[in-house]
Amino acid sequence: MPRPPKWRCVNFMPQITYFKPAGVPLALLKEVCLSVEEAEAIRLRDLEGLEQEECAQRMHISRPTFHRVLESARKTVADSLINGKAIRIDGGNFEMATSHFRCDDAGHQWDVPFERMTANPPLVCPVCNSPNIQPVYPPGIGFGRGGWRRYPGRRWR
Repeated sequence: MPRPPKWRCVNFMPQITYFKPAGVPLALLKEVCLSVEEAEAIRLRDLEGLEQEECAQRMHISRPTFHRVLESARKTVADSLINGKAIRIDGGNFEMATSHFRCDDAGHQWDVPFERMTANPPLVCPVCNSPNIQPVYPPGIGFGRGGWRRYPGRRWR
């Protein structure tokens, strides 16, 4: 049994998550899926122009893993551009760099850094110890099969 994938740290959530060729009805298009961490890899390397080592550090993964993620992302985008397919940015194995939580009982709000989210996510409010806490998602988050997930981007099987 292979080990579970390591969560990737994502600093940017795209507001637009679907792209299609102009002038072609959606019903006639095939679709490819670009994961959120693949979109982050393209953003860091190709848009910001960072070196792969720095990109890997920002995503909290090894450089070879970053290279594989980037290669997969570029292949997906190339397939879409050359073959006229729509791109849907969706899902993946990621956590936001900072997750925001709210206490439903007292209304307290706080941020939890990536390192803590992957090791030990919060179960109670740090101020009043209430277990009634909810993650606060920025607009556009809600990826994965079946709609919303407890943690953004994680695919539960």
